Amino acid sequence: MPLRFRAPAEGDQQTPDLSKRAHLRFFVLAFPNNLYAAAFAAAFMVSWLTLPMWRSWAQRTGLVDDPGLRKIHTTPIPLAGGFAVFSGLLIPVLTGFAAVCMQWIPAGSLSPLTLGLQRRSIQLAAILCGALGMLALGWIDDRHELSARHKFVGQCLIATLVASSGLRITLFVPSLLFSYAITILWILTLTNAFNFMDNMNGLCAGLAAISALSFASAAASRGQYLVTVIALLACGSLVGFLPHNFPRATAFLGDAGSHLSGFLMSILAILPHFYSSKNPDIWAVLQPLFILAVPLLDLVSVVVIRWRAGKPVYLGDNNHFSHRLTRCGFSKTSAVLWLWLLASAISALGLAL
Repeated sequence: MPLRFRAPAEGDQQTPDLSKRAHLRFFVLAFPNNLYAAAFAAAFMVSWLTLPMWRSWAQRTGLVDDPGLRKIHTTPIPLAGGFAVFSGLLIPVLTGFAAVCMQWIPAGSLSPLTLGLQRRSIQLAAILCGALGMLALGWIDDRHELSARHKFVGQCLIATLVASSGLRITLFVPSLLFSYAITILWILTLTNAFNFMDNMNGLCAGLAAISALSFASAAASRGQYLVTVIALLACGSLVGFLPHNFPRATAFLGDAGSHLSGFLMSILAILPHFYSSKNPDIWAVLQPLFILAVPLLDLVSVVVIRWRAGKPVYLGDNNHFSHRLTRCGFSKTSAVLWLWLLASAISALGLAL
């Protein structure tokens, strides 16, 4: 972040006008930092500002989470978070596209992004369609409580759409069938892992925001501008929602929001080139496992507990990390904060390695 200021040479006579201009030259962000800051700020503001509108809409349409046996709230809470997060993603993208088309932003100033946009235009369209699909699937589940089978089929269709766009995991195995299978499995796993983590105020959104920021850092360090922007849009949208959800919730993510969050994190784990000719360390492909360690380990632990108890793995219970921390004496807010801290520490370790 360079300070663009030239100190006057000895003997220079600095006019008042030049002095004024010098004082107006603060820390100026150069590309790509200006783009990164704009992406995060725009997503944050849109998500934060649109949430009250979506909350009002959810209340009018009856899209609320009523109190229940395993619920920690005592009054109906609107399930509006997913729509605010999606707005934080979509509106800045559409606004930026319109600004370039209307020449409000010179196209040449974004030239470093051109190659990435050209190469990944089909994949980006698939990501947006997949995000909208996960949002819709979660919304239907929020309204009508879909069966596990119907949700699984919907998730598979969306994951297959993304994989067919060319956005796939290979793990160095030269098999198209394997690539499709592992990609679909990965998207399903992360989508459901974050869906499972949506059990306390701020937990799912906070963990997703930490993961998105970590993926942004990983991509930025490799000069992958487009991936970094996408990750910061996701991070900003989630952080913009958090003030409405933590520590006291006036809105929940709902299945719409948790499906969307998990889907976005699964995509952000696939998009960066962790292994390349410039970065030939084969172990770098393990970075996503560090970044997503907390939701993945929580998923594995509850599945094992339910399987050993002879219960369906998709049947909710109170055996998640957050619930176990509260049984150890932590408050719900403290449990969430400790899990955020743990996720941040493991992510930092993964990025450092």
